[in-house]
This record gives sequence, C-alpha cells and structure tokens, in this order.
Amino acid sequence: MFMGQYNHSIDAKGRVIIPAKFREKLGDSFVVTKGLDGCLYGYADEEWKAFEEKLGTLPITNKNTRQFTRFFLAGAAECELDKQGRILLPAVLREFAGLDKDVVLVGSASKIEIWSKERWDASNAEYEGNMDDIAANMESLGFSI
Repeated sequence: MFMGQYNHSIDAKGRVIIPAKFREKLGDSFVVTKGLDGCLYGYADEEWKAFEEKLGTLPITNKNTRQFTRFFLAGAAECELDKQGRILLPAVLREFAGLDKDVVLVGSASKIEIWSKERWDASNAEYEGNMDDIAANMESLGFSI
C-alpha cells in the first residue's frame, strides 16, 4: 500500500524524483496516466494490469465506458526510473495536471498520485471543512472508521 506525502520539483526537462519508499513498490518502470481531480496516477505493473483487465470487462457498447477507457489509456505512458530515481513525465501528462515546478506525490493505497502543489492545496482546502460529511457518505458505501 502506498502512503505518505512528498514535495518535489519538476526540472526543466520534465523530470521528477520519485520518493524511495514509492520506488520500492513501483519497481524500475511503471505506468503513469491521467487521474481524476486533475492529478496523475502512477501504477506498478501488476496494479496496472489489474486495472486494464477491469476496463476490458466493461461493455464497449456503452458510451461512458468508451470515454472512461479513453481517458485513462490515451495518455498512459510507461515511465522508467533513471539512476537518480527520476522519471520523465510526457508533456501531455504534465499539461493535463498543470505540472510546471512544485509537485506533491501522494500515496493513495494501490497507486500514487502526482499533483501540482497549487491543485493539491486547493483540493485540500475544498475538503478541509467538509470531512464530517465525507465520512458520513463513506458509511453509506459500507466503510466505517
């Protein structure tokens, strides 16, 4: 399980350091794709294969299925760690997530999330005073603390 929050910067070439704790679980190469809420998702190969399999079970005759599948697969890229523990994020993914300097990498259970610091702060501010309502909603999904 991925957990924790790490602050880094993207260099002029579009490279970002992946924290050592994440590298241990992601391996030398892994998949990065567009994520929900304006961030990027990073999946270890095993998790990515499971995600692809789930997508493959969806009915292609359903328009939402096609759009959902395109969203995640069209921008997906296999990223390889260099000797300094960095990956090169493709320009299309950097543009999608608004990544240009300060970046926040977040552990999110089976994947990592890569956020622009600005979007991460805005997202946290949005939910900060609302966590009681969110927790109540989670109970309706069968999750309790």
